[in-house]
Amino acid sequence: MAVSIRLSRGGSKKRPYYRIVVADARAPRDGQFIEKIGTYNPLLAKDDEKRIVLDTERAGYWLGVGAQPTDRVARFLDVKGVRERAARNNPNKGKPGEKAVERVEERQKKLDDAEAAKVAAAAAEEEAKVAAAAAAEEAKATAAAEAAEAAAAASQAETEAVVASEVEAATETPTPEAEAVAEATSEETPANG
Repeated sequence: MAVSIRLSRGGSKKRPYYRIVVADARAPRDGQFIEKIGTYNPLLAKDDEKRIVLDTERAGYWLGVGAQPTDRVARFLDVKGVRERAARNNPNKGKPGEKAVERVEERQKKLDDAEAAKVAAAAAEEEAKVAAAAAAEEAKATAAAEAAEAAAAASQAETEAVVASEVEAATETPTPEAEAVAEATSEETPANG
């Protein structure tokens, strides 16, 4: 007869309580069992010592006789140190499905696009700052050139005005030498008459 160590459910709706039993593998889940070797109360906290109560001596005996524990009971036996459970490795089970992979790729693409947009916006903002600084520099240079040009024009106008006033002053008031020369020329020319 095939014997298994498994859980038998008790308790009411929404409040499960399990007995850890040794039973014939063909018997119903909550039916006849050979021996009760412990209890499991999933409603208690994980660190509560009454969550899993197990008679390790009897569990060791039944394992020695050939009883096969279910996966959940094998975990309990491993926790209590009765029998070490071999770690399972199924790398394909841990892989996400096709739809999950597509969703992850879409999400990654959106994140990449958002990051690229941020970088582009930052670059455009930086470019705008540089352009504004260049425009301000150009405006300063243009204003300085216009100011220098205006100053040069004013200086030239002032120089021309000074020269013109000197020329005008020179033509209005004859110097004593010029008067003497003018008199001499008038005396030398004979009058026809």
